[in-house]
Amino acid sequence: MEFKNLINIESAFKLSKGITFATIAMCAIISCSAIFMSLQYAEEQRQKIYVLDNGKSLILALQQDVQMNREAEIKSHVKRFHELFFTLTPNQEAIDYNINQALYLADNSVLEFYKNQQEKGFYKSLIGSNVIGDIRVDSVIVKTDCYPYKAIMYGKTSYMRTSSITYFSLITTQTLVNVQRYDNNPHGLMIENWKVELNEQIGEPRKR
Repeated sequence: MEFKNLINIESAFKLSKGITFATIAMCAIISCSAIFMSLQYAEEQRQKIYVLDNGKSLILALQQDVQMNREAEIKSHVKRFHELFFTLTPNQEAIDYNINQALYLADNSVLEFYKNQQEKGFYKSLIGSNVIGDIRVDSVIVKTDCYPYKAIMYGKTSYMRTSSITYFSLITTQTLVNVQRYDNNPHGLMIENWKVELNEQIGEPRKR
């Protein structure tokens, strides 16, 4: 009987010991989690600044990490530029408007290309033949690990005449630098060193 009691005491002691260790372990986990969450919260608060609004009230101003969204902005900027530059209607005023809007987004490398196309009579021919130009941007590959940023645009242009449509494969390269944001350049980027690497007709003109 005494031996059985000793076994029961030993079992109870082991159980009590196990519960104690489990409690300690749980407390340790909770403590570590609390410390981690506190540090994370402190880091988030450190990234916030407070400014006075005319000395009357406090406004929470969050510091924005521009790089977080820069790749998406670069892609949008490059896409928008190409859509403006290669969307053409047989109307001089409409062409001038689109080109001028595109030039807000790019430097003289684009202006020189535009002047060269003018000298070749490209836009006059487009208007005279009643051709509508359009572009589809397939993808924009961006490198943000270097500055100026680098981007490659892959797309297809089309020129629609009364009886046919001609397609071209278009690849351009460019670098981009940060500039001040304004209404005509909301992403605050400027395309530089723009170059057409490929502008090749795809097959024969297709009948409409």
